[in-house]
Amino acid sequence: MHSRQHTTAASPVSGTDRPPFFDVVISGCGPTGAMLAAELRLHDVRVLVLEKDTEPTSFARIVGLHVRTLEVMAMRGLLERVRERGRQRPAGGFFAAIDKPAPDLDTAHAYLLGIPQPVIVGLLEEHAIALGAQVRRGAALAGLTQDEDGVTVELADGERLRTRYLVGCDGGRSMVRKLLGVGFPGEPSRTETLMGEMMLTASAEEVAARVAAVGQTHRPFWLRPFGGQVYSVVVPAGEVSDRAQPPTLEDFRTQLRVVAGTDFGVHSPRWLSRFGDATRLAERYRVGRVLLAGDAAHIHPPIGGQGLNLGVQDAFNLGWKLAAQVRGWAPETLLDSYQEERRPVAEDVLDNTRAQTELLSPEPGPQAVRRLLTDLMDLDVVNRRLIEKITGIDIRYDFGPGPDLLGRRLRDIAVTNGTLYEVMHSGRGLLLDRTGRLTVGDWSDRVDHLADLTAAVDAPGVLLRPDGHIAWIGDGQRDLDEQLARWFGSPTG
Repeated sequence: MHSRQHTTAASPVSGTDRPPFFDVVISGCGPTGAMLAAELRLHDVRVLVLEKDTEPTSFARIVGLHVRTLEVMAMRGLLERVRERGRQRPAGGFFAAIDKPAPDLDTAHAYLLGIPQPVIVGLLEEHAIALGAQVRRGAALAGLTQDEDGVTVELADGERLRTRYLVGCDGGRSMVRKLLGVGFPGEPSRTETLMGEMMLTASAEEVAARVAAVGQTHRPFWLRPFGGQVYSVVVPAGEVSDRAQPPTLEDFRTQLRVVAGTDFGVHSPRWLSRFGDATRLAERYRVGRVLLAGDAAHIHPPIGGQGLNLGVQDAFNLGWKLAAQVRGWAPETLLDSYQEERRPVAEDVLDNTRAQTELLSPEPGPQAVRRLLTDLMDLDVVNRRLIEKITGIDIRYDFGPGPDLLGRRLRDIAVTNGTLYEVMHSGRGLLLDRTGRLTVGDWSDRVDHLADLTAAVDAPGVLLRPDGHIAWIGDGQRDLDEQLARWFGSPTG
């Protein structure tokens, strides 16, 4: 078993029979689990991340970080490290692969960042460890029992751990979800697609001509150059199979011949995978002291590249709330708001991927709808609305009646000596005060106060949660105090 540790991760225990104790144990060290661990450590929560794989994956699939995830990275001081390892492209052409120009988006980060999945996972894991999280590899969760005080976790080797809370970030086949008995209703895969990166002997001209011809009748199907003779290849698989078995290069050759009439001389694969169009959503995100996040809570086809982004944003929503629960200042309903806010977001993503999948069908009906939508997307308001869905910047949590901005995230705006996101790296709440007379009072241990008369925001005062969503807009101290108590608990005074 490989272990990467920080000396303050576990609390000392006395005696030999008492299992090690943590505030939070996370099952799964993918992007969701690593992001959650880092968010918890910002609030000095003792965190252990369990990962069944003994080594980080070398599966070099390129994933896309959308606008909202880039904003999340900026809010935690990670954006430059991530950006220097990825490749930028315009934030357009996402919806059902309908090629339209990138619309004007309300963000300082209006692009897609393509980055190898092991790189973004590694960066997030390093970030969590640097903050004090402990990661144990080769440690598979095999059982759990919970009571009023915490959760006992049993590992595959028989070791037992004790934690106040457990979070399953262990993927679509989540062991945590299965042990909880949480239903995972939805639709099984009807079609399957092969995806990989490999080299081709065919010329660029031959590839482009063949793809253009086949693209009229077969979707999804593409070969996109990465430089040199390396291409990203996506081709229908032909039939649904056991996804536990990875495809072979010969599988790609066979399907390319069926669909395109040639295998393009594919060779030297970097990675090969298959994905289906299964769409499922967990019935519950929380059972007592056990929670679900990322693919453990929802799965959907990868069209639009929303999966990793959805999971990271789950973690960003949950982290500060779970930390508040552990630290003892959480309002009574705060932890339940995780499911109330994030499950509807997942429902919307599942719906838009269902729609996109239909639009990729070669059947006459879906193709007629696709042509109609292609025309409608020439209208900027339609194109922008669809891209806002994919990029995650259209999300508005229901905080009750109020201005349109209430419940939405605030973009990275200019403030004195920098930008808004640069002052949110600590993971605390923030009062942006343009009046010069508001105060966070006895919530100062949880909420920062930025008095900035020049801040580029059209409101006298704005209260931001640690995830950057607007919890209050106004200029009255009494109303502000009510919202501080709603989101940040009782004052310390």
